[in-house]
Amino acid sequence: MTVGCARIGLGRRDVSSRETIDLASLRPRPRVRIMGVVVRRPVPYWLGWPGTAYPVEAERSRYAKVFADSARAVGVSLEQETQPIESAGAVAPFVQKIKSEKPDAVFVHMQHLGDCWPRVAEIAKAGIPTIIFAPVGTTFLDHIRGLSRQPGVHVISSLETQPIEQAFRMVRAKRQFGETRLLVVTGKERSESTIETLGVKVRRVPRASFEEMFSQTPLTEEAHEVQRKRFRRAMKIVEPTRQDGLNAARSFIAAKRLLKTEDCNAITTDCLGMVSQKKVPTPPCMGASIFQDAGVTYGCEADVLGAVSLMLSSYLLDKPGFMNDPVPETVKNVLIVAHCVCGTRLHDLKKEDHEPYILRSHAESNIGVSTQVLWRVGQRATLVRFKDAKTLIVDTGTVVGNVSTPPAGGCRTSVELAMDNIEDVRDVLGFHQNVFYGDYRRDVEAFCQMYGIQAIHSPEHPEPKA
Repeated sequence: MTVGCARIGLGRRDVSSRETIDLASLRPRPRVRIMGVVVRRPVPYWLGWPGTAYPVEAERSRYAKVFADSARAVGVSLEQETQPIESAGAVAPFVQKIKSEKPDAVFVHMQHLGDCWPRVAEIAKAGIPTIIFAPVGTTFLDHIRGLSRQPGVHVISSLETQPIEQAFRMVRAKRQFGETRLLVVTGKERSESTIETLGVKVRRVPRASFEEMFSQTPLTEEAHEVQRKRFRRAMKIVEPTRQDGLNAARSFIAAKRLLKTEDCNAITTDCLGMVSQKKVPTPPCMGASIFQDAGVTYGCEADVLGAVSLMLSSYLLDKPGFMNDPVPETVKNVLIVAHCVCGTRLHDLKKEDHEPYILRSHAESNIGVSTQVLWRVGQRATLVRFKDAKTLIVDTGTVVGNVSTPPAGGCRTSVELAMDNIEDVRDVLGFHQNVFYGDYRRDVEAFCQMYGIQAIHSPEHPEPKA
């Protein structure tokens, strides 16, 4: 991992052992500002696409409402210019304005083609992430073939408007990465660094910090309620006892307290080390699952890039991720993704719906509480993993089954995936990949292009840049 050495302070906050911390409040909620502008020829048009029958001002008004609704849904601020750019001479003042005000992104709505596209290219050269919406009738292949593949640019050439919301979410995600401080609980030393490209701050603290916080976390009414709620929603409970659930709830509360104490909003811990050395009576699996369902990253095994990979689906798509150990099943040629921590709200963080789950013990130690989440057969899925700060593995597949332990060994949530475009499953790249519901390869690739990250796919090796 490539990091910078910027210091960001080692201050700690005082947090009462009985304070109830709203988990959702730990999720980064930055103010995101996007400036929007229409690019077209002066109206009324005569010849040229979108055509003289096209109701220019009516469509401009209709789309302006769509854009505003999309921004509101994502939680970003969209400031739409009242005056369209209708001449070559109007480009330079707008470029100067965005360079001066430095919004998080520029959103361009195309209302004509031809000589309008060079004006958009000039806007993109300003160096601010640029989203271009070109409804059908405002672009030909030659207009976007090169521009749409440039770093820092995202072109939507379509009548579909849902991708606009996703494009705004892409800008928000980058800001969320930049405002995330990841707490890494491992070893004996404290240190700080920043992950280049994404801007994530990394704060390392001794593993004993969590062990001490757990021991100082009392059995409160909140712990009882966390245990009751998680147990009540389970379709089945196999190994865990009520006491196991209360220990897991204390671990969950201790993690929140440590995050607040350290002024962080994502965490990954040396969980296996603490369990194997019997420093705590429970692994954090149940609490980590609840974190994921709330959109707050809780990664396993102090894997920094694994945790950052989890953030990608959470920030970019509002979906919890599943950090896993990949197992090749060579008879059926499927990939088994397995771990004892999995969120349950796999379709959408903002909805209460959850996939069915069975409460099990942590497989390797046979203590505590973990979730065996039953993934939906036939569901499309995406896998991502940061190899480093500037390279992301992204693959897709389809859920074809769930594996039970026993008869299998290994982790409790264990899902079979038939992979796309991979002839031999042994060629899947990465470890501790983040797997999540939906085929989002193009959305992930668009994010990578916008922010200077190279997307690679199994079994390919990184391709030379054009």
